Amino acid sequence: MRILEVTNIDFALRQFLHPLMRVLRDGGHHVEGACAEGSHLLPVREDGFVVHGLPMARSFNPLAQYRALRALVRLIRETRPDLVHAHMPISGFLARMAAWWCNVPLVAYTCHGFLFNQPGSYRRRLLSFVLEYLAGQVTDRYMTVSQEEARDARRLGISPRAIAVGNGRDPALFHPDRDARAEIRAALGVPDRAVVIVAVSRLVRHKGYPELLRAMESVPGAMLWIVGERLPSDHGDTMAQEFSHAETVLGPRLRCLGYRDDIPRLLAAADIFTLPSHFEGLPMSIIEAMLCGLPVVATDIRGPREQIVPEETGLLVPPGLAAPLAGALNRFVEDPAFRERAGQAGLLRARALYTQDAVLTRVRALLTGES
Repeated sequence: MRILEVTNIDFALRQFLHPLMRVLRDGGHHVEGACAEGSHLLPVREDGFVVHGLPMARSFNPLAQYRALRALVRLIRETRPDLVHAHMPISGFLARMAAWWCNVPLVAYTCHGFLFNQPGSYRRRLLSFVLEYLAGQVTDRYMTVSQEEARDARRLGISPRAIAVGNGRDPALFHPDRDARAEIRAALGVPDRAVVIVAVSRLVRHKGYPELLRAMESVPGAMLWIVGERLPSDHGDTMAQEFSHAETVLGPRLRCLGYRDDIPRLLAAADIFTLPSHFEGLPMSIIEAMLCGLPVVATDIRGPREQIVPEETGLLVPPGLAAPLAGALNRFVEDPAFRERAGQAGLLRARALYTQDAVLTRVRALLTGES
């Protein structure tokens, strides 16, 4: 089959689609990608994949989306794929409409989180639902990463056959690593006895950073490593005031490490993982942390509450509130035995449910009909 994988930005294609593209290629299929241009596409292209740069925009701007739709129609007519597999809400809608317009034999979609389930105005959420409903009617293979949103798709008539496929990471890459722990801590000047909380995500407000920074003021027994960057396409303010205040109050207990390619080693060097997001799909970062043996403190929202077993592999707290987050973090900071027990339980759960090979094999079978 000729398969075209479509998403919005280069970061998403590299982090989420590249492993799937490899699995499909290994199965004998011809796979190409399409998204906005960016530096994250370099390793994908070096791996031998053709990735088409498109004028994708992460907004509801009609003119910008019309340009993207025209580019998608033109690309599909030129490449003539047998299957278009779309991802993310806006690029997913445009890709499926373009594939339907061009009579592509098979149209597939993986939902990484519904926009209408996210906080926002009623008009924005209604528009998101209408667009998702329309695209669902022309989607032959409808997948979600979380069980909860598969149920939403079926219940709301978006797709009566929606299937949750999950997310996965490679346990050969993400695993406990004593050597990495020692090396990373030595490089950062952090003693082995120090308790380190780590957060890995894009630097945007809806990942819960304002409340995390406030919570850390009440977690005096730990350091916080923040790993990630703000993408050029991210919306909203930079939270400069919140970070400036936190740097003053927390001092050396706060380390902003920026974008890193050594996430597995950083996770192995930490003690606790946190993701206090306001909304998610099924976070890869939580899977990565669990595979590295870390207990997780996350918000009680779609995705994380499916991954975490409260009091066994981690703790769930209400989104948007600093005090409950501080309380949960302190429980792990102050109780090493609880921390170790939850981390080991999470490791076993991740290896049973969220390994990359199992998830990608499932997706490949749904897309291609192969057993």
